[in-house]
Amino acid sequence: MGFYPLNLAPNMSFKAKLRASEDASGSLLCLGLDPEPDLLPMSIERTPVGIAGFIRTIVEAVGDSVSSYKLNLAFYERWGREASWLLDQALGALPKDRPVILDAKRGDVGSTAQAYAHAVFEAWGADAVTVHPYLGYDSVAPFLAHKDKEVFIVCRTSNPGATEFQHLRSEGEALYRHVARAAVRWDHHDNVGFVVGATAPAELRDVRQIAGDRLLLVPGVGAQGADLGAAVRAALRPDGRGAIMPISRGILFASAGTDYADSARAAALRYRDAINALRPEPATTRG
Repeated sequence: MGFYPLNLAPNMSFKAKLRASEDASGSLLCLGLDPEPDLLPMSIERTPVGIAGFIRTIVEAVGDSVSSYKLNLAFYERWGREASWLLDQALGALPKDRPVILDAKRGDVGSTAQAYAHAVFEAWGADAVTVHPYLGYDSVAPFLAHKDKEVFIVCRTSNPGATEFQHLRSEGEALYRHVARAAVRWDHHDNVGFVVGATAPAELRDVRQIAGDRLLLVPGVGAQGADLGAAVRAALRPDGRGAIMPISRGILFASAGTDYADSARAAALRYRDAINALRPEPATTRG
């Protein structure tokens, strides 16, 4: 089985690759490649082979209306022994000049974290990963040691149950704020970012203040119902950058019919243009 090195140059950082991609595409939109079998168009076979073909078609259809890709590993691992083949096919379908985030949400003791980091960055060649910080710095450090990669710390999530633990207060502050401050302290190589849900714009604005100019990965727009305008305004830096806006179901499953590829392209363009309209300095978009 072959693996796909996704960096343009050996020492090109995620941030540099993302900025080049944003400039080329005029887009902050990230395509979430999370192929849920139950939501696939009826014409697509519910098998790894069928899904691989679906992903290739979608990636070609959306073209350069997106500047990055995010693959949630759960939707590949569910296929068991065929998972590696499907993930390999999905990565191989992506343009090599666009950064790839593996949404793995790993988080374990140091030696295990080292193996996870090797798998994500060395074996699969991803440009970035999502990581849980619950076990503390030593569980995140093996990922951060890959200085040219971005490590998105799960900070304040987009799901309804997020407040159950993330808003517990300690020393007068919510837990997600302590996570954000700790991750800033851990950022020795300028490669820490944050996962903050678009469904919580007040908390998103809060994390932006703590994070400074670091990158925010902002899920929750589309199927989860977040307000795009509120999320983009809360997440962006003054330069109109700094927010990666992943959308999966709203693009992948824009149509259940045979027109699914055209519908996906149209949806991606709508999201791209809607995001750009909210930027302080909207990027010049391409048709």
